[in-house]
Amino acid sequence: MPSTKPGLPEHGYEFVTSLQAERGLSVHTATAYTRDLRQYVETILRCNGEVSQDTVRDHLATLRSAGLAETSIARKFASIRSYHRFLLVEGFSTTDPTAGVDAPRRPQALPKALTIDEASKLVEQPDTTTVMGRRDRAILETLYATGCRVTELVNLDQHDVDFETSTAFVTGKGNKDRIVPIGSFASASIVDWLPDRLVLRNVGTDSGALFVTIRGNRMSRQTIWRIVKKYGVAAGIPAVSLSPHVLRHSAATHMVEGGADLRSVQEMLGHASLSTTQIYTRVSPEHLREIVLTSHPRGA
Repeated sequence: MPSTKPGLPEHGYEFVTSLQAERGLSVHTATAYTRDLRQYVETILRCNGEVSQDTVRDHLATLRSAGLAETSIARKFASIRSYHRFLLVEGFSTTDPTAGVDAPRRPQALPKALTIDEASKLVEQPDTTTVMGRRDRAILETLYATGCRVTELVNLDQHDVDFETSTAFVTGKGNKDRIVPIGSFASASIVDWLPDRLVLRNVGTDSGALFVTIRGNRMSRQTIWRIVKKYGVAAGIPAVSLSPHVLRHSAATHMVEGGADLRSVQEMLGHASLSTTQIYTRVSPEHLREIVLTSHPRGA
């Protein structure tokens, strides 16, 4: 398959552009698709431009020989399969070489999660006698209370928070909106932060962001990552074991262990499929033992 532009296979640019337009993918996700296709075209060129099931299998073998984890290979295969299905739908091709190829299995590992004590210790680390401490406390409380993705938190605006109902209007993947409860602790910490935000805002060019930098600008995903890791270390949690996504997993895990039904957790997290949420049903052995002791007629 010849390349219309260096780096991507034929109609690759149209494919990525359609993903952004129709699915509302973020720049970060679109970049990942582009990177996956560029790797794929290297295999196509190595196979003298032939695109077949053998080409796809050869590509997967190349990824494995490079030492990639099965989760990464599965994601890259999903990108390639979406690309070929796009070609079929748009009439650019009459065959799909991925149709007869077994998709890599994604290992069903339990999500990383903090204990409730660790999560509580983490959110209490910021020094709330300082401006940045009040902001960081609000950030950590909101991440843990809502289970928001880091991008969702960054994109939160002031007007997205309703203090009367203690909820936040969150825009998730694919520009899908949802209402998320934020709870009393997160609400109180945001209220404490707002007067500082008013001082820091850029008058005339205020972005409206709920959380801003010392210069009044909307915060970046990378800055949120650094904040979470910084206070994690202060709480005695290894930096390698902590990220904003771990707080998301922790929120979900603690809700399920506390008795929340999966449909509610699915709605709160913004999962498109309930199967994604079901991973949180695999609770810890300690919690399972407690359930047996308290609920099984012969558990005690």
